[in-house]
Amino acid sequence: MHKFSVGVLGASGYTGRELCGLVVRHPSLELSFASASSQAGSTLRIGKREITFIDSEDAPLGEVDLVFSALPHGASAIWSDRAARAGAKVVDLSSDLRPGNAHANGAPYGLTELMREQIRCASTVANPGCYPTAILIALAPLFKRQIVAPGTTISICAASGVTGAGFTPKPELLFAEIAEDFKAYALGNNHRHLAEMRTVMKGMNADNDLLFVPHLLPVARGILATITVALDHQMDNPLSLWDEDYGDEPFIEVTKDTPSIRDVVRRNVVRVSAIVAEGIRQPTLTLTAAIDNLVKGAAGQAVQNANLMLGIPETTGLPA
Repeated sequence: MHKFSVGVLGASGYTGRELCGLVVRHPSLELSFASASSQAGSTLRIGKREITFIDSEDAPLGEVDLVFSALPHGASAIWSDRAARAGAKVVDLSSDLRPGNAHANGAPYGLTELMREQIRCASTVANPGCYPTAILIALAPLFKRQIVAPGTTISICAASGVTGAGFTPKPELLFAEIAEDFKAYALGNNHRHLAEMRTVMKGMNADNDLLFVPHLLPVARGILATITVALDHQMDNPLSLWDEDYGDEPFIEVTKDTPSIRDVVRRNVVRVSAIVAEGIRQPTLTLTAAIDNLVKGAAGQAVQNANLMLGIPETTGLPA
């Protein structure tokens, strides 16, 4: 069986390691290199495979079919451009190329279920952030039908596991600091994912503000987002919209039950629900969406996009 050769830049972080694991187990991909400049020469074991990290400067960008760039925000765009110039297809997992960010270059946004055809024909794709993946998948059926009350504020309370903060050691992320605790951060509505979400929403003709309050959960992985959205009319069976739009999607699960992180950990899925909020004069829905921030929120979605870009069946090599 022919295998496509791929490389991972920034392979030593949580997302990079997750990517390496997915690629090593993928039946149609072959991991040709994994770079981690600060850990060049050290090894990562995935099952029976031992991977030796190389310096990014030594990465043979022109010898692979596709490059995943999981480098830090601000550094990734340069390397994605280098890989593209070398002739490789690119999936950039940083914020650099995402809509609304300084280095955005018009690369298709890799929210796979909503942008599938653009991704299929792309040479470079900007992989979405973890929070936006859960939130935009949940909101898209409402934006598509233009039934969110114009000018209203969409309120989002979302909690993430600590791997979402990255691999760099930080005192506030030590086990003793986060265990048996739960706290909010970025309370000034200034989280870096807001620019991405606002820009994508604008493309969906949504006329709404976002009030986004992220929280840190004392767990390793997972995101649960609770979204309050005002509608322009009352709905009796709101979940039918998500069933209609996502019923045939292999990686979106629409459920009457409230999603939980336990439902999605180590799976490439978004689990979403919607319920009418009672006792409020304005017709209002409460949406909930759960994902694994390292899989569907990062590495899994990146592989899903790579499958499309390389002409591989979309679900190949992904845990459902």
